[in-house]
Amino acid sequence: MSENAPMDVDYVAKLARIELTDEEKSTYQRQLGDVLTYFQKLQELDVDGVEPTAHAFPRYNVWDEDEAKPGLSSEEALKNAPQSRQDQVVVPKVIED
Repeated sequence: MSENAPMDVDYVAKLARIELTDEEKSTYQRQLGDVLTYFQKLQELDVDGVEPTAHAFPRYNVWDEDEAKPGLSSEEALKNAPQSRQDQVVVPKVIED
């Protein structure tokens, strides 16, 4: 994306399924543009010979022991659910026929 190309905030908002005011669109367009400009700066770095990593520092043995702990009862887990049926949370259908 070139520096002069505006970020399509409406498209991104549609993907995220959020509604934005005109003021929010203006703010986010500027902020997303700043992020893309920063990524362009990062692309100028010479990273030949740098091994890709997932973390800045090596991480070893980060898993906790797998041990059973007391959980919530069905009643406790469902007490704040808007709707429940047969000990399950009822949610809107998300797949269209």
